[in-house]
Amino acid sequence: MSAEEAAEIEVVDAVPVDEPGRGVDVVRPPTPPVVRQAAAVAATGLLAGAATVLAARHARGLSSRLRARRAARRRMAGLPGPVVASRSFLVDVHVLAPRE
Repeated sequence: MSAEEAAEIEVVDAVPVDEPGRGVDVVRPPTPPVVRQAAAVAATGLLAGAATVLAARHARGLSSRLRARRAARRRMAGLPGPVVASRSFLVDVHVLAPRE
């Protein structure tokens, strides 16, 4: 390669230039129905979970308010001392027939 040939070589930045007034058309394939269904199920599950959390918080708030009222009534009733612990048990009672 001679000096003349080296001077004639053009360096290109390789940046594409659109024609003025012509937009770029982007063609996307349609979304498959399975993807839309999965997105709908996920959104529904999210909303159902949020509603469950709100309902649980509301119920917990009600029970704590009821406990506070009961404690106030007990104090006013004049219990002999403070209640240290309280337990509730589910009891299943079976009545058996006599042996013959």
